Amino acid sequence: MKRRDLLMFAGLAALAGCGGPGTGGKGNAGSVRFVNRLRVPPLLEPAVAADGTKRFSLTMQAGRAELLPGRPTTTWGFNGAFLGPTVRATRGDRVAMRVRNQLREPSTVHWHGMRLPAAMDGGPHQMIEPGGVWSPHWTVDQPAATSWYHPHLHGSTARHVYRGLAGLFLVDDPATAALGLPATYGVDDVPLVLQDKIIDGNGALREDPRPTWGLIGDQILVNGVYDPFFEVTTTLVRLRILNGSTARMYHVEFSDRRRFHVIGTDAGLLAAPVTVDRVQLSPGERLEILVEFAPRDQVVLRSVGGDNGLDEGDHDLLKFVAAGLLAPRPAVPARLAAAPGIEVPAGARERRFRLSGSDEINGREMAMNRIDEVVPAGAREIWHIENTVYAHNFHIHEVAFRVLDIDGEQPPAYLRGPKDTVFVPGKSTVRLAVQFGHHTDPTTPYMYHCHILRHEDKGMMGQFVIVEPGTEASVARTLPTHHHHG
Repeated sequence: MKRRDLLMFAGLAALAGCGGPGTGGKGNAGSVRFVNRLRVPPLLEPAVAADGTKRFSLTMQAGRAELLPGRPTTTWGFNGAFLGPTVRATRGDRVAMRVRNQLREPSTVHWHGMRLPAAMDGGPHQMIEPGGVWSPHWTVDQPAATSWYHPHLHGSTARHVYRGLAGLFLVDDPATAALGLPATYGVDDVPLVLQDKIIDGNGALREDPRPTWGLIGDQILVNGVYDPFFEVTTTLVRLRILNGSTARMYHVEFSDRRRFHVIGTDAGLLAAPVTVDRVQLSPGERLEILVEFAPRDQVVLRSVGGDNGLDEGDHDLLKFVAAGLLAPRPAVPARLAAAPGIEVPAGARERRFRLSGSDEINGREMAMNRIDEVVPAGAREIWHIENTVYAHNFHIHEVAFRVLDIDGEQPPAYLRGPKDTVFVPGKSTVRLAVQFGHHTDPTTPYMYHCHILRHEDKGMMGQFVIVEPGTEASVARTLPTHHHHG
């Protein structure tokens, strides 16, 4: 073990049990009053070109937001002071994004969960300089899902996301519209972006990372709001929950332990709803759930502590307050996605990835000019993610995958849907059935990495390209050091 990792363990031990501000140890359960109305991120309206292309404009900018009442905080956001609007498109749409960087430093915008060409992916190679504009475009071709967008600047992703650069990207699919799922945005179809912050007495965002995990705080925001409540007006509500934190993991349940229905994972809907009373989300993961309410219900959504190191403390998140009369909604459908699950053929290629410390995959730190893996277009493979140390997770750009097993055991039923990010417990191995897309580019890579953003920034990331089948052996494994698209 490297000396710096030993020092991290020592630092983690020193913090254990310390409930001081920003350590993530004490939680806020019982201390919040739910006095602030939940803000729902606005939908970003596109300009529609003559050929039908939907043109969306996003501006990365600095601003000031009252994350805690009466304490203005310097923050970053898209088209505003903090967070960003929700982008929404339908399968088959041609979309064109115009991303302007009005910050004083470079950044990027990655479309997390989108199936699109590598040059449009927004990874660290697609840099946007201060004052610059980036204009990616693609055709949306994937099932309905809750995706999101955030910076992916190598070495600074955690800081940029933590300051507020994040937003949702919802994909609709005509094939699922007939299911009758709640679909009125902000009323019975409600996004919940969960983030933790360290905010001092003056209202400033503290950015002193913990030794192993990075930025973990005890002030939990939902859609940028602390202490929020949401007024329920329908008998059934669809919640799209994003863990937008840089490191914190959530174990989400209702205070009365009511059961609810998981209908979707990162990359799309499950085959059928799964009824549970608690779900977990590691950084970058999304879940769609359906919750039933009765008139005058009052119940708190909360996160209970765990023993993974990055999930300490019990936290109250959001209070639901139901009206005296609720508009009826259709019952929870018995079946959801018509698409078959991700299967791999006999004899499929298997790849192995070993996570060690907080900065290496297969014994190497990320190098911008090194191609680690070459994958033929349309491949279906098995990836083994072996974690030799404390908790990590794993995100693969462009793909959808199914979790085959965790240390030989099937995952919980609600996590068997299509995903792109998975929690990898300490000293465990997760096997994935990975489905790759058909956009080929031998010189522009996609990423795979730990989505605990401090780990990603330190080098726990690799690069792969997707190429025409049969050309894998001819692909150069080294990129020019200046390789990026501005």
